[in-house]
Amino acid sequence: MSLESSTSYTLEVARVREYIQEMKELQNEPICAYIRDLRALVAHVRQRVQSMPGSSKLFYAIKANSEEHVLQALAPIVHGFEVASLGEIVKVRKISADIPILFGGPGKTEAELLGAIEYGVQLIHVESLHELNKLNDIAEQKGVCVSVLLRVNLSGPFPQATLAMGGRPTQFGIDESLVPQVMEHLKDYPHVQVEGFHFHSLSNNLNAISHVKLLKYYCKIANQWSTEFGLTLRYLNVGGGIGVNYSNLEEQFDWSIFVNGLATLLTSELKSSTTVLFECGRYLTASSGYYATEVLDIKTNHGKTFVIVRGGTHHFRLPVSWQHSHPFEVVEVEAWPHSYDRPQVMEKTITVAGQLCTPKDILASDVAASRVRVGDILLFQYAGAYGWAISHHEFLSHPHPKHIYLDQ
Repeated sequence: MSLESSTSYTLEVARVREYIQEMKELQNEPICAYIRDLRALVAHVRQRVQSMPGSSKLFYAIKANSEEHVLQALAPIVHGFEVASLGEIVKVRKISADIPILFGGPGKTEAELLGAIEYGVQLIHVESLHELNKLNDIAEQKGVCVSVLLRVNLSGPFPQATLAMGGRPTQFGIDESLVPQVMEHLKDYPHVQVEGFHFHSLSNNLNAISHVKLLKYYCKIANQWSTEFGLTLRYLNVGGGIGVNYSNLEEQFDWSIFVNGLATLLTSELKSSTTVLFECGRYLTASSGYYATEVLDIKTNHGKTFVIVRGGTHHFRLPVSWQHSHPFEVVEVEAWPHSYDRPQVMEKTITVAGQLCTPKDILASDVAASRVRVGDILLFQYAGAYGWAISHHEFLSHPHPKHIYLDQ
């Protein structure tokens, strides 16, 4: 994270902190809320889009956060949306009737493929030979020709990242060894037009230099197959894969190094007629989202100090899903309207747990804290992606958090 962006983020956090304190003054119930700073979101994404080379386009992968307010804020900025279900297609079309859509994911149903055609999806990412057969049949019935990219599970090698979708056995894409067989059968699919390839092999890469190297590898393979199989390479979808450093918020993916390297790479490795597509999710929305939750209890159990908060993984599943301690700060609340003592810990190592009846309901483990009191609020930062969207909201039937959108 550059000094400029670090300073900007510090100001954004201060703004959210002030809002939470005002919010606490106005309500008696324990605080539990998702807060999205839409102004910060728009500024962050606009800078990324505007700095990209002209032969590339940035799509937002809405699986990271598909809330209507977020989609509305991003629709005028990004080049389009990437979706993974018919339900997500419908969400996008509710926002815009004509914004470009990319549709990926394994196991697409006939209803989803038909819906993709009817809703005007720009490119469908085909994941298997069977899916290609199914899509061609549906397109024939509709009397249309559908543009697709072949998603391929490449062999690699790939750089280190938190999640790997390629270079190993996964449910994603067509095995690289089967590409010649698929290309040989393309003549049997008159209602499908292959426009290029989709390579999304990993997620949450934090190294900008290694990510440029990864894209160079993608370009090499795509060019090789384009020549070998006589395919006009109109699009190369390189997925998302750009990560967020949850363990150290001050050291994030260096976007400026990345786009400078990308500009050089695209000029040297691809024809000007080829457009490179990115479908980023987490990287675009994480930093502008916060999960605020009030401390309900503090106790020591078998020598370990637990801070119990109003909420948990049924609201914010990302930490337990990724098995990390999510970064947070303590927003101190001085008011204590009760006659009984206020529990607190000073200079302790704490574990933050939620209200669920499972020992897995942990948001942060063994974190040093200078002071935490019941009634204070923990503000979890970088919570704008894969938080509420992937959580099991109805488990134990606790109330949902408030959803607050700051746009001024």
